Amino acid sequence: MALNSPSTTRKEGQGLLLGRYEIGKLLGHGSFSKVYLARNVKSNEFVAIKVIDKEQILKGGLISHIKREISILRRVRHPNIVQLFEVMATKAKIFFVMEYVKGGELFNKVAKGRLKEEIARNYFQQLISAVGFCHARGVFHRDLKPENILLDEDGNLKVSDFGLSAISDQIRGDGLFHTFCGTPAYVAPEVLGRKGYEAAKVDVWSCGVILFVLMAGYLPFNDQNVMVMYKKIYKGEFRCPRWFSPELTRLLKRLLHTNPETRMTIPEIMENRWFKKGFRHVKFYFEDDQIYSVTEGEDEIESDGIDYSLDECHEAPTEFDARKRLVTLPRPASLNAFDLISFSRGFSLSGLFEDGGEESRFVSSASIPTIISKLEDIAKVTSFKVRKKDFRVSLEGSREGVKGPLTIAAEIFELTPSLRVVEVKKKAGDRVEYDEFFDRELRPGLRTLMLPDPVISDEKVKEKVNDFEAKEKVKDFEK
Repeated sequence: MALNSPSTTRKEGQGLLLGRYEIGKLLGHGSFSKVYLARNVKSNEFVAIKVIDKEQILKGGLISHIKREISILRRVRHPNIVQLFEVMATKAKIFFVMEYVKGGELFNKVAKGRLKEEIARNYFQQLISAVGFCHARGVFHRDLKPENILLDEDGNLKVSDFGLSAISDQIRGDGLFHTFCGTPAYVAPEVLGRKGYEAAKVDVWSCGVILFVLMAGYLPFNDQNVMVMYKKIYKGEFRCPRWFSPELTRLLKRLLHTNPETRMTIPEIMENRWFKKGFRHVKFYFEDDQIYSVTEGEDEIESDGIDYSLDECHEAPTEFDARKRLVTLPRPASLNAFDLISFSRGFSLSGLFEDGGEESRFVSSASIPTIISKLEDIAKVTSFKVRKKDFRVSLEGSREGVKGPLTIAAEIFELTPSLRVVEVKKKAGDRVEYDEFFDRELRPGLRTLMLPDPVISDEKVKEKVNDFEAKEKVKDFEK
């Protein structure tokens, strides 16, 4: 089925997947799934939808496998990793709605011949950034190869297919993994030995094979007989072609070292002279499921035609200055009855939607500029960066932790013309670090803005719900 062009109109919900996505051509398929190109009919954005047959995964005992893949994809959100937007399900199917990467597989590019050194190095730098990010969050891919690496329309690399990935929770008592998996030509020698292996070192080996392929145009270990190829891998028998520079040859020999104890680590790779040429660390953040990258040394972010300038924590603006900046912005979102229900002690629904993050709300009579200025004051004292978009403020720490820098989001909602609800939650980083920051800095800093009783009573909720339902009945009658 061909996709309609973005300009084509159609009756919403008719012939659409769950009333939201128009399914197009088949992009690929596996043992239990098919991947289709699709279009979000509301935003006109293209996505890739992975369709999984429930009956097949139940028969194959793969329910825990699917759950783990979802958990992993939510954990590793990075500019060089294919993003999972949402998961939906019907009685018969499970749907992964994912980022659509237009450029195809890296394999197709390499199949045309070896790459220039600068291009290969750029791809390798992006690959190592993504793999290092995964390892820092306890995720190990275990099947890295050019077929599982995609390229977007700008030539940026995107790691995909985490179906064979593992997480640190699966490590046995000996501190090693034991599952035999991967693609023969890219598998590390210790996996072949079947005595247990460190998954991080296995991923580094695969990255080394990929780098060799990018630069040479062929595999370092190859033979029509798989057992002969395995023997070459186990012994580490490979030869670099004459056009490899001495620096690159030395790097590859350390990446493809048969002893995992002396094989290079990700931090060592990032300090290597050949690797560091032209390399710039990329920092990033998420806003409304969109990823925004900030390269070190840049002061601005451009995305979707909007400039999001970085606030370098200068003098906190006065309320008058802040009001001037907000005058052209839309009003903050108003809360309806169902939003209020989530604030009530007896009707809290947040646990159903939060992915393990911490969340707090309070009611304030302070003006919106005052609330934003107070958050900027806290950021200035704690050396956090501030990002602002409409009535949302993000505070971003600079210290790298196991789960990345701590990022805190605050959003302001209008309850009445004179009252605002402020919602504060952890967007990224370690929960323990967030709890400490909240108790030490956020709560004391925001206390002056809080009304004495920030919890809305159930009676007020019922009153608002009744009022809301009455208005809806009038609308229905008018229709």
